[in-house]
This record gives sequence, structure tokens and C-alpha cells, in this order.
Amino acid sequence: MLQLLAEATTTCRLCGLHRGRTHAVPGEGPPDAKIMLIGEGPGFHEDRQGRPFVGPSGQFLEELLALAGLQRSDVFIGNVVKCRPPQNRDPLPDEIATCTQTYLDQQIAALNPLVIVTLGRFSMTLFLPGEKISRIHGQPRTVEGRLIVPMLHPAAALHQPQNRPLLQADFQRLPAILAQVEHEQAPAPVATPPATKRPEDPPLQQLSLF
Repeated sequence: MLQLLAEATTTCRLCGLHRGRTHAVPGEGPPDAKIMLIGEGPGFHEDRQGRPFVGPSGQFLEELLALAGLQRSDVFIGNVVKCRPPQNRDPLPDEIATCTQTYLDQQIAALNPLVIVTLGRFSMTLFLPGEKISRIHGQPRTVEGRLIVPMLHPAAALHQPQNRPLLQADFQRLPAILAQVEHEQAPAPVATPPATKRPEDPPLQQLSLF
């Protein structure tokens, strides 16, 4: 399913973003990833390579994942929109709606991750509309049965260094958050009924031949 969705993005023309793209950026990661990270949209480097988070923000993201004991290959990384907005402008509401309904929602359903980490306000707003990321970053919220962890976008730390320790602290808490979800979703152990004492079998008797 994920591969089919990725292939569909390469020829997608459902919104105007396709006109300026070099490559669509569907996202990447293992199909059984427990954690899904969702950014905003591809930038210059991502558009050239067709991969998410490969520029300076991606390098910092790998550092943040390492703080959580993770590598890129452990998580699925995607974006709200799959094509780069012109001059890295904010994605428009219709672009977000089209790409989310056509691709992102289906990616989430196919992955069924235990934890979704939103990077930046655009992906956070998909799950937590009306919230301010500066107020709730790093605080897990359950939305329609899924655990959402809103975080600042790595680019925010590159542009404003005071945000770096906030992101680092949030990622350091990620292993504990994942462990808690796994504990809560683990099947309850099946109780073994106590063994009942069987009556002793009567002693065997040797039959007499006479």
C-alpha cells in the first residue's frame, strides 16, 4: 500500500504544487515503523532528491533521533504536502486538504503507528486545531485513538537557537512515551486456572492365573 501511494505521488496533478516540483517526496521508512514523523513539506534539497528531511533540517533531525536512541531507518518520515511549495512558502489550505485526504491519511492507515510526532504547526494543526505549538510541544495527546506528540520543526531550532534545547528535551522523552504506549496496548496475560487435584488412581492389581 505504501509503495502504491508513493508511486501515485510521482504523477499527481491534483493541486498546483505539481507545476514547480522536480520530484514529489512521498516519504520513507519501514512499513512496520512504530513512530511516524510528519513535517510540513519538501524544501529545496528534498525536491531535488525526492526524499524527506535531507537538508540542514534533516541533519538536525538525525541528531534528535539519536538522542532518542533511534535512526532514520527506525521511523517513517513524511510531510503534510508531498511537493515543494514555491520559494518554500506556506502550503495553502486547499493544498493541505488535497494532499492529506489523498495520501497522508492513507499512509497513516497503512502504517498504523503507535506514535505520531508532528513537526511544526501545520502537521500539528491536522490533529490539534486551535492549539499553539509553543504551549503544548512535547505533550502527548490522544486524538481518535492515536497518540500525537506535537514538536517544534527542526528548522525552528536552526533559525532560532533558543529552540534547540526544547526540541532536544522533547526527543529525549520519546522512548519513555513509546514504552508507555506499548505497555498500555500489550495484551493482558491470560490467567492460568489453578490445577485441580485428581483423585489418586487405584493401585494396579496383578491378576491371578488360578
